[in-house]
Amino acid sequence: MTKQGPEMTEKLFALLDVYHEADAHSAAMNMAIDEVLLSSASVPAIRFYRWQSPALSFGYFGRFSDVASYQGERDLVRRWTGGGIVFHGKDVTYSLVVPANHAAFHESSMSIYEKIHRALCDALTETGQSAQLLPVAAVYDRRKSRTSDVNVTRQQAGERRSLESAVADRRYNSCFENPVRADVMIAGKKVAGAAQRRTRRALLQQGSIQSVDLESGLEQRFIQALSTDYSERKLDEEILNRARELAEQKYSTDSWLRKR
Repeated sequence: MTKQGPEMTEKLFALLDVYHEADAHSAAMNMAIDEVLLSSASVPAIRFYRWQSPALSFGYFGRFSDVASYQGERDLVRRWTGGGIVFHGKDVTYSLVVPANHAAFHESSMSIYEKIHRALCDALTETGQSAQLLPVAAVYDRRKSRTSDVNVTRQQAGERRSLESAVADRRYNSCFENPVRADVMIAGKKVAGAAQRRTRRALLQQGSIQSVDLESGLEQRFIQALSTDYSERKLDEEILNRARELAEQKYSTDSWLRKR
């Protein structure tokens, strides 16, 4: 079914396929579905999904040692995209695929990131939540403040204990503790971030929205802010079968989890 979105500002996509997943999946399966969509999408598509149990995803270049202590507490998975540590379970998680045949694919990764998050800001504002994108200057100020705090701590306490270092390092690598340019902020707190992966076929953005009011139709407003014309879709068996195989052979393996 095709639906028309309300006219506001110019939309990023003229057409958008939408997947609302009713069934929750394992962390490995969620990552696998995203990769299959990346390899097969012919039009821009967004997928909203849930987790079978509390989960933790970390970026492709992340270190397993930073998340190892959560094994047994959460379903751990290494993402194909970059970025830091993200806790899942109470968040709105989405993936957005932009195929190479779409004009937006040829824009810079930051340009796409900003436009997607600007649409999310519009959606949040419609629900009465005053959201804005974090500017470059604010990122610099935060980093400068954090560096100053660390120097003071070192002067006062000398060398950190190994446990304290591990905790600080984990916090540093936590996606929502470290906002970057164009992340979505409300009252000085990061509420949405994302990570990307670009191939010759498409660009994948995996995002998480946290600590906001989810009962005001946020997902639907986000969709409408992204596209003037969107179609509700269901994942077919071919996609799911390919994803199951990929989850088993890649995302659920110890070699992938401990890659670094």
